[in-house]
Amino acid sequence: MFFQKNFYWGASTSSHQVEGNNHNDWTEWEKGVARQKSQLALARQMKGNVWPEFILKNYPSPLEEENYISGETCDHYNRFKEDFDIAKTLGHNAHRFSIEWSRIEPEEGKFDAKEIEHYREVIRALREREMEPFVTLWHWTLPLWVRDLGGWENRKTVDYFVRYCRKLAEEFKNEVTFFITLNEPSLWASNAYRTGNFPPAKKNLLVFNQVFWNLHRGHARAYRAMKEINQNFSVGITQNTGEIRSSLPLANFYYHLNTFFLKTIQDVMDFVGLDYYRGVPVGKKTHETSDLGWEIHPEGLYRVLKRLARYQKPIFILENGIADAADTKRAHYIVDHTAQISRALVEEIDVRGYFYWSLLDNFEWGDGFWPRFGLVEVDYETQGRKIRESALEYKKVIDSQKPD
Repeated sequence: MFFQKNFYWGASTSSHQVEGNNHNDWTEWEKGVARQKSQLALARQMKGNVWPEFILKNYPSPLEEENYISGETCDHYNRFKEDFDIAKTLGHNAHRFSIEWSRIEPEEGKFDAKEIEHYREVIRALREREMEPFVTLWHWTLPLWVRDLGGWENRKTVDYFVRYCRKLAEEFKNEVTFFITLNEPSLWASNAYRTGNFPPAKKNLLVFNQVFWNLHRGHARAYRAMKEINQNFSVGITQNTGEIRSSLPLANFYYHLNTFFLKTIQDVMDFVGLDYYRGVPVGKKTHETSDLGWEIHPEGLYRVLKRLARYQKPIFILENGIADAADTKRAHYIVDHTAQISRALVEEIDVRGYFYWSLLDNFEWGDGFWPRFGLVEVDYETQGRKIRESALEYKKVIDSQKPD
C-alpha cells in the first residue's frame, strides 16, 4: 500500500463516551430512557435471538438498564496517560479526542481553570509521546445551562459556542494545530430533531431547520474567531458519510444534507473531516455486517473520498470502525479500508490521516455499552484494558509504511 511519510495514523475518542462522570444534557437524558431501552431490548430478544450469547455475556448487556447509562464509562479522564501509552505501543502518531464543554464552562460565562489545565495535560501527554493532537470542540453534548436555554434551537447558543471556542483557542494557541469545531452536525441534528433518537428528542422539521443553520453559523463564526487568534490553526468539521447505494428517502436525505452542509462552509474550512463506517445498500444487504447490522463496504470509502476531492481540501478520515465484540472481522475491516485509502492516494486524492474508531470500547450513545468498537477491550467492572489482536494487525499496517 502507498502512503506519504508524514501520514497521520491514530484512533479517536470523545469525552462523553470515555471520560466518565460527566454532567451534561446527555447524562440527564440517559437516566430517563434507560429502563425503556432495556425493556425494548428484552422484548426484541424474546421475539428472536437478536444478540448472540457472546454479546449477552458481556457486562453490561443490552438487556440491562446499566447498559444505557454512561456513568464511569472507561474512566479515561483519570487514565488518559495509561491509554496513550497503549496507543503509542500500537504505533499511533496522532490521536483525536474531544473537550467536554460542560467541564470547561459549567455555568454561563464561568470558565473552570482547573478543567482547562486538565485538557492541557492531555495535550501535553500526547506531545510527550510524539502524537499529534486533533481536538474536537463539540462532540454532541451540551452544558445543562445551554440546554436550559434551548440548546442549538436558540440563536444565542451560537454566541456562547463561539466564545467557548475562542477561549480554548487562546488557551491552546501554541499547543494545538488541528481543531474540529463540530462533530457530525447533520447527523446529530437529524437524530435530535427529526427521528427523536437523541436529546432533546423532538420531531419538528421547522426546529430542525433552525438548528441546522445555527450549527452552520456556529462553525463559520468560530472558524473566523479562531483564525484571528492563530492563522496557522487548521480548522474544520467532520461529517458522517456512508456510501449510499439506496433509493430509500432517508438514506438520500442524509447524503444530500451532509453534502449541502459541506458546500455551505467550504470557504471556512481548512480540511474535510470524514467519518465513514458502512455502505447503505439497496434492499437486501449483500456484504458482511457488524454486530450493529451495518454493512461492511470498504470500496465505498474510496468512492466517498473521490466525491470529497471536489472541495480541493486536505481530507482526514477521523472515524472508521466496526462493532465487533468477538474481534473476528476488525483486522480485515482495517486492512481493507486502509487499502482503499491507498487507492485514493495513488490517484492523488489528498488524504492525510486515518483514525480508527475507537481506541477504547466505549459508551456508544443510544446503544450504550454493548457495541464493542475498541482496539482495546475494556472490562467495565474492573476498568482493565486488553489490547485486541486486531489492534496489532493495525500496527502492522502502520509499521509497513514507515521508512526502513
